[in-house]
Amino acid sequence: MVSEARLVATDSGFVPNGDGWFVVNARDARWWHSVELGSYCPFEGESRFGELGINLTVLQPGQPNCMYHGENIQEDFLVLSGECVVIIEGQERRLKQWDFVHCPAWTEHVFVGAGSGPCALLATGARHQDGEVLYPRSEVALAHQAGVSEATSKPAEAYARFAEPEAGVYRDGDLPG
Repeated sequence: MVSEARLVATDSGFVPNGDGWFVVNARDARWWHSVELGSYCPFEGESRFGELGINLTVLQPGQPNCMYHGENIQEDFLVLSGECVVIIEGQERRLKQWDFVHCPAWTEHVFVGAGSGPCALLATGARHQDGEVLYPRSEVALAHQAGVSEATSKPAEAYARFAEPEAGVYRDGDLPG
């Protein structure tokens, strides 16, 4: 029998304590906020989920969710509300609510908020086994402030210009309903 992980209240929302099952509303969970890269809720506590990463990201118009990259794992994305642009394999595609994006391993991609309000994006992917990632130079991504000027395989280099995200509570109005 799998035990329930206890939810612990922090200044920035509830986080699970342990590896068991749990239920938490996204508006009550801990969020991470970045002026440049939007806000996200990973639903995890101090220990990360072992096999599958999942998070809810909210992007304002013009905000990328990360730097344009490809990695050695599969990732999938579902637009829950609002609009965004996916830059995928050097192409731009406009996305709206309920659009789904599948990225097999090594698919180069990034999402950028678009439209007139927030975009809520559900992201899921296998966990890195060996952490292989590549941030290639992409003119299309650079035009959206979502790319690196020099290719690198080091996340610290790709994100050097950004401040660390800060833990915080859910911000009213980011999610629909």
